[in-house]
Amino acid sequence: QGQLVESGGGLVQSGGSLRLSCVASDNRFAQYAMGWYRQAPGKQREQVATITSGSRPDYAPSVKGRFTIDRDNAKNTVYLYMNSLKPDDTAIYYCAAWRGSYIVSQPGYWGQGTQVTVSS
Repeated sequence: QGQLVESGGGLVQSGGSLRLSCVASDNRFAQYAMGWYRQAPGKQREQVATITSGSRPDYAPSVKGRFTIDRDNAKNTVYLYMNSLKPDDTAIYYCAAWRGSYIVSQPGYWGQGTQVTVSS
């Protein structure tokens, strides 16, 4: 059973930066599309950023230009670089992986989540 483990969340002031990391349990994930979702209190989970196995990124309009997703397959790791953070970015951030190279339907794997809190 594949596992995803996130880290890097925390408390940051508005305008600050954070880097989230997601380490996969084995190198199968190098062949999978991966991404980040977030869920704020009282809101539905939303897709933030995705990256195909070929490292093609895509972003939600709300984070485009501020967030960058990247992957290092040698380390089985996906990163989310978050800049110019806003209080509206406060949420639990989840790493996800699809059972294939592209983003089709819903992810097959989820991490446990890491809290990001942006103070105003």
